[in-house]
Order: sequence, then C-alpha cells, then structure tokens
Amino acid sequence: MDKEIKKEYTNGEITVVWQPQKCIHSTICWKGEKGLSQVFNPQKKPWINIDGSDSQIIMEKIDQCPSGALSYYKNNDTQEKPTVETETIVEPLANGPLLVYGNISIKKTDGTEERKSKVTAFCRCGASQNKPFCDGAHVKIGFNG
Repeated sequence: MDKEIKKEYTNGEITVVWQPQKCIHSTICWKGEKGLSQVFNPQKKPWINIDGSDSQIIMEKIDQCPSGALSYYKNNDTQEKPTVETETIVEPLANGPLLVYGNISIKKTDGTEERKSKVTAFCRCGASQNKPFCDGAHVKIGFNG
C-alpha cells in the first residue's frame, strides 16, 4: 500500500495505535471468549473504544496482536521502548501468514531496513498488497497451505 494510515485513540494513560494496512484480521482482539469486544468492535465507528476497559487489560490484549497492526504507548513514559530479548521463533499459521517472534531486521527491495520486535506476520499466499508483510489477503483468496 502506498499510504500508511495510522490512527490513535487515547484515554490519557495510554494511546492505542492502529495501522489498518498491517492488519491480518486474526480477530484475536475482539472475537471469542477472550476477545475485548467492549474495546475492539468492527461493527462500530470508531471501532476502538479506548474507554471500554482498563488500560492494563487493553495493553495485554494488544500484546497478542500477531501483525503489529495494533500497538500502544504509555503517554507519560519517557523511557526508550524495550525490545524483545528472546530467541527468534518462526510459526506458520494454517491457511495464513508466517509469524516470526522476536527481534528481526527486514531488508526491503529498495535497500532500506526495518527493525521489528514482538511478532511480525509475513505473507505466504502471495496475494498481499503489503509484501513481505501479510495484509489478510489469504482470507479473501481462500489460501490453503
């Protein structure tokens, strides 16, 4: 995608950052018994209600986002953001992206490098418009692999 969209939602304590072009639509944030549908609800506009839960619970849920489309920062935190100090783990999701956990450097086709920590989702289906990252296109094309 050419245009990087970034939307921010704050409750004064934390700011949730949403980058829709990174979303792989895993539904971890809102669906199921452990989802936070009172905070993340794609049926509503805006779809993020930052006042729907406690900041700590929201941060814990965002930490589970496999694509990094959802992130957050503490508004009064002046310290440098910590990096993940762990071994790198690679996990292919059935019919979905390749998830890489840990600190990695990604060299893009234009020669620039991007550092990622936590979890990064890479496209396996070939249909992503945000390669090498997954954009959820595997769902639309019915990728099986």
